[in-house]
Amino acid sequence: MRWFPRKKDLRAPRVSPRFLQVWRRNFLVWRKLVVPSMLGNFADPMMYMLGLGFGLGALLPEVNGTPYIVFLAAGTVAYSTMNSATFEALYSAFSRMHVQRTWEAIMNAPLDLDDIVLAEAVWAASKSLLSGSAILLIIWVLGLSHSPLTLWVLPVVFITGLCFGAMALVMNAVSPSYDFFLYYFTLVVTPMTLLCGVFFPVTQLPEALQWVSRLLPLSHAIALVRPLVKGEVPANIALHVAALAGFAAAGFYVSLVLTRRRLMT
Repeated sequence: MRWFPRKKDLRAPRVSPRFLQVWRRNFLVWRKLVVPSMLGNFADPMMYMLGLGFGLGALLPEVNGTPYIVFLAAGTVAYSTMNSATFEALYSAFSRMHVQRTWEAIMNAPLDLDDIVLAEAVWAASKSLLSGSAILLIIWVLGLSHSPLTLWVLPVVFITGLCFGAMALVMNAVSPSYDFFLYYFTLVVTPMTLLCGVFFPVTQLPEALQWVSRLLPLSHAIALVRPLVKGEVPANIALHVAALAGFAAAGFYVSLVLTRRRLMT
């Protein structure tokens, strides 16, 4: 495998509506395994929210005037979205690309690699939308929020999933095996989970880490989700949406270049 992209690998993406056919193919396969897939995506964030929310929340005072379980629930929506999109764009996409060679088979049809990579990013976002929606449903059922503004969490979840799905596809493009993904979780996903305000306010961190946190995409997602769950309009909406869209666009382009280098050599 070449380590440096060729000039033709760097060309601008050329995508078409045909990527929807690849998305549909992934959906039809997922539909056959919908129950175990949904259980896997929902169980972990639910346990975090309910266990820590009620258990630890009973020992903690309010966080900035918000009950801890509400504070945690909003962070869990973003955290669950990140995890779901990341797992889909790493393990499932790697299986389709490298193990099952589904991507190579699809490219025998009138479809470009650009369409396949875009479809994988959008599919990861679609899967994460289910996960984020499940946590939002729990928030409604438990009566943690009654504001109609919480419905705006859904588009935020989708763009967050698109962001993290595209970022994970970069790692997918260079990974030689499933084991390689552990580096991404250890060096990227876990630090973001701890630094971006999922479990505690970012203001509790040292000033230097607060600045680092402001640059991370999960912080922008939480900055949008948490006020909406509380029934408030987020501040600096355009900034946070632009940041998530920028990470998504950059991740998609870099992953596309690296995937071209890997598969088109």
